Amino acid sequence: MKSVVIIGAGMGGLAAAARLSARGIGVTLVESRDEVGGKAARVVVDGVEIDAGPTVFTMRDVFDSIFEDAGARLEDFVSVKKAEVLARHAWSGEEQGADALDLYADPKRSIDAIGDFAGLEAARGYARFQAETARMYEILNEPMMRGDNVSSPLPLLWRIGLTKFGDFAAMRPHKSMWKALGEFFPDPRLQQLFGRYSTYCGSSPFAAPATLMLIAHVEAMGVWLIEGGINALAIALRRLAEVKGADFRMGQRVTEILLDDAGDACGVRLDNGEVIRADSVICNADPNAIATGYFGQSASRAVKPLPVSKRSLSALVWYAHAETGGFDLTHHNVFFSSDYAREFDEIASGRPPSEPTAYVCALDRSADLKAATAPHGRARNSRERLQIIVNAPANGDAHGDRLSYDPKENDRCTHQMLRTLKRCGLTLEDEMPHALATPATWERLFPATGGALYGRASHGSAASFLRQGPRTRIRRLYCAGGATHPSAGVPMAALSGLLAAKKVEQDHASMRTYHRAATPGGISTRSATTEPTPSR
Repeated sequence: MKSVVIIGAGMGGLAAAARLSARGIGVTLVESRDEVGGKAARVVVDGVEIDAGPTVFTMRDVFDSIFEDAGARLEDFVSVKKAEVLARHAWSGEEQGADALDLYADPKRSIDAIGDFAGLEAARGYARFQAETARMYEILNEPMMRGDNVSSPLPLLWRIGLTKFGDFAAMRPHKSMWKALGEFFPDPRLQQLFGRYSTYCGSSPFAAPATLMLIAHVEAMGVWLIEGGINALAIALRRLAEVKGADFRMGQRVTEILLDDAGDACGVRLDNGEVIRADSVICNADPNAIATGYFGQSASRAVKPLPVSKRSLSALVWYAHAETGGFDLTHHNVFFSSDYAREFDEIASGRPPSEPTAYVCALDRSADLKAATAPHGRARNSRERLQIIVNAPANGDAHGDRLSYDPKENDRCTHQMLRTLKRCGLTLEDEMPHALATPATWERLFPATGGALYGRASHGSAASFLRQGPRTRIRRLYCAGGATHPSAGVPMAALSGLLAAKKVEQDHASMRTYHRAATPGGISTRSATTEPTPSR
């Protein structure tokens, strides 16, 4: 039986572990932390658990296929419900709710809501936008997002079909997202709303290509709410992989990727000195960690280092347990700044925005999921769990051993965030219990990134072709995770793990010294991949 060592229990590593173990390949996954999930972890504030990472779950079919591939069902492991409201968006208004807009799972409701919000022409523009982004998704879904040979536009054109060059041009790779949005939305608020989707992959709408408008369609296809948050999905993937035989080594750090005499990856060395030999290694870490020698100098040639100027956005993230007032929150909420261009100009100059756009995930605001209960049976108070995100520059490693933000800067950023919320109608209690993660926090958790949470920024028409793919320059060493192809985000990170797993399978098949042959007669036996999986 062939064997694989996977470094890191983020979504990419977990997806690869589930697929490979379901196919009878021996999997050992090594994770430096005590819990799985990578960025999809949890923190405890004021005695309650709060999601620490991504909160938006889309492209459910990616995960359905992972579980089905292992003879199981996603709903056997987690409780998942489709959200009726995709997100609630707010701008400053003269009175509460004057500038608030919901987008819905039902596209007609969204069109009607936009018409009520900004007029008939805006509703017509959104209908055209829906059709255009659906076309983009249809063109790119299989060849780009679920394919791996995308190091230049030529393989993509080949997969799309040379006769469909018009389809490729329709994705407007040479036009900025912000300018393209102006063709659909003369109302600057709507331009701002749909421009924000570029930040899902850590990019500015003023520098990202219009192709990223397809992210809006991905969300319009459905946002799903998971009981227990995205971390519960990570735990489910671990359980699935373990049922299929994967071994998880938690709380152990890989210090070196080992190479054999031929220069091929052959295992890893742990911080306690233990060596784990394997036929292949999948690294679910930012590729720049490999390039900068974090896993040993001999492996650093596997990938190219990422210039600081090419980093994606980082973030300031508040984990709060607070009383709220005024604005009626739903699960996903966005409170916009009054000057979007200035916001991204300040980030590009290395400063946190003085008037930021703030995303608020109100974890307990969902009629579709069970309300969270306090630990130890304590009665719940009027506080609720919030995760609040503000975009920031990826400069968490620019200050040596000092924190990228000192306490005064932390307080200033908190004040600026609260001011945005208040301007849009939402108030939080004074002295709210909270923890704050800065770019320096992300750099400590994910070394060699500077706190960039999405890998390479998707700026310019060629950016999508420059992300690290599953294969590296070292044979049998593969990359996965949100910093690799196809992109950042929960489903994309999982797809990266599936792509890496497929490459492992292909390369293992090519190493066979014989071919299996069917035996005439005899008794057929059930495949190990179809054994029933017990429900939780």
